[in-house]
Amino acid sequence: MSRATLTRNLFFRVTPTILITMAIIGGFAFNSATREINNVYDAQLINDANVLWMLLHNQFEETGDAPPKQIADIDLSMGNQLALNEDADDYADAHMFRAWKDNKIVLFSGSTFPAEIPLQRAGFTNVPYDSELWRIYSLPIPETRVVIEVAEKVAMRQTLVSNILLNLIFPLLIVIPLIALLIWFGINSGLGTIRMLVQQIRSRSPDDLSAIPVDTLPRDLSPLGRSINQLLEDLDDSLKAERRFADHAAHQLRTPQAALKLLLQMLAQADNEKERQAIIADLIISNERATYLIEQLLRAARVGHQPMQLQAVPLYSTVASVVAEMGNLITAKQLDMSLDGDEKALVRADEPLLRLMVSNLIENAVKYTPASGRIRVAITVANNYWRLSISDSGPGIAEHHREAVFQRFYRVDTPQIEGTGLGLTIVADIVKRLSGTIALKSPASGNGLLVEVLLPKA
Repeated sequence: MSRATLTRNLFFRVTPTILITMAIIGGFAFNSATREINNVYDAQLINDANVLWMLLHNQFEETGDAPPKQIADIDLSMGNQLALNEDADDYADAHMFRAWKDNKIVLFSGSTFPAEIPLQRAGFTNVPYDSELWRIYSLPIPETRVVIEVAEKVAMRQTLVSNILLNLIFPLLIVIPLIALLIWFGINSGLGTIRMLVQQIRSRSPDDLSAIPVDTLPRDLSPLGRSINQLLEDLDDSLKAERRFADHAAHQLRTPQAALKLLLQMLAQADNEKERQAIIADLIISNERATYLIEQLLRAARVGHQPMQLQAVPLYSTVASVVAEMGNLITAKQLDMSLDGDEKALVRADEPLLRLMVSNLIENAVKYTPASGRIRVAITVANNYWRLSISDSGPGIAEHHREAVFQRFYRVDTPQIEGTGLGLTIVADIVKRLSGTIALKSPASGNGLLVEVLLPKA
């Protein structure tokens, strides 16, 4: 099933809104027209009653006890000029009048009510007659016993309102498709900027990560353009970092590779067994260095892309487990190692990444602390974080090097100790992914290095 286009989605959201708005406005207009027409027709009834009194008041003086007199309807035959209006006859049938004196009918029209329908109260009244509703206006004449009644069918008013409504609806039935077409073209034209933006991105080569121009974008699309540029910038920085990493990794691997090649050549030219055994021992050491370097390279590459599963991880037991794994190294160097702190400390972290971070920190401390040296590990609370502190009595890191050591392959000048320059880089990347912070300081004793890591509480 094909997905709907943005133009179509916007069209089917905007158009019903406009149509509903038109219907609501039409409803208000219909009610307003009905009210105004009723007011006009009521005013006409009042006027008709007064005109009738002015025309007929002399006859009331002459009637006395004479029987009721009918006023003949106008002749609307084809020979009469009024017959040119086809609606005149219907209009005449829809009106009537009665004149009362002393509660008796004196004068009446040909289409009037029968005498059984009594005199209505003064003012306006609605009376059903012959399956139709009539609007009656009764005008009592002051200082006389005369009442003039005029009436008309309510259906005539409704017919007029319906005709007005139909005269409005038919043009709208023609205009609405035109409005819908204009809305479609308007939306389609308005989305042209987005299509141009898509075309700009699609037409680029994979190596072109330069910013797209946002000055020409509409104001509401500028945030989208800036977000895309930010993504392109981050992607460019990431690719540059990966290229630098690959270049540095290739450079770092050349040294152990060259050493292995040289040792193999020496092994082939060795004259006696003792010399061969010494070269083989050097080969094993060189191979272990190369293996360790490759492992660190793989760790550094994996840290930035490994999916995380954040959960509550016990920090104390994780550190204790890593220390236990390095027990042989610690014992071999006769190091004074201690672990203190809250055993119930829980951090919100990914367990494999947390373990890799702790392992690198403890391994660095063990590696750089001289024999019979001291390593102190402490876990303390710091507001909404747990603080992991690792101090050693090694050579430490000068203050002007403490920011640079987090860069890949950067090493402080310690030629007597083997390293890859990736350990603290891996640690810093993990701490960043775990929303923590890391700082390098000098211990209270002034000798060695103090590493403090803050990790959020679980």
